[in-house]
Amino acid sequence: MASSNSYNSPCAACKFLRRKCMPGCIFAPYFPPEEPQKFANVHKIFGASNVTKLLNELLPHQREDAVNSLAYEAEARVRDPVYGCVGAISFLQRQVERLQKELDAANADLIRFACSDSLPALPQTQRPVDLITTPNNINDLIGLSGSGPCYQTPDTSFSFPSPTLYPIPYNSSSPDGGQGAGKGLDSYSNP
Repeated sequence: MASSNSYNSPCAACKFLRRKCMPGCIFAPYFPPEEPQKFANVHKIFGASNVTKLLNELLPHQREDAVNSLAYEAEARVRDPVYGCVGAISFLQRQVERLQKELDAANADLIRFACSDSLPALPQTQRPVDLITTPNNINDLIGLSGSGPCYQTPDTSFSFPSPTLYPIPYNSSSPDGGQGAGKGLDSYSNP
């Protein structure tokens, strides 16, 4: 950003501070005379001496990014003195979250639509609940070979063990306190 020092016009910072703009002015490359409000906002929020110290501590190639950041934060603070640019960031984050939810809902609808198109119509005599309770012959009922995009062949190799209850009587006179550890069921008698 070149300044207009060739026309002896002071930079926006020196004009605002009412001082003579010297040839080596640190503000001149970043606050051109045609953008007086940029420096006015930065000065109001951060102060000219703090900006001078900051720019002197930075390397020359980092100064433009620092001034742009200061100008953005200062403009945001002028518009919203409480939250500044954090208010804008949180607004954009909420908007991204809302759009992500809309995208997820649209994807779910798309998957649901794709699955409903790939499955043939169910016979009228059976309800969908009946199909869930009979996983062994589901392929015969709906006519799929298990290779459809929305169908997963049920795993019929796993079977639940049948619950068998063995009554263990409590006998307080047994040496193990009636727990029956390591002994058969026939060795205990009911009192």
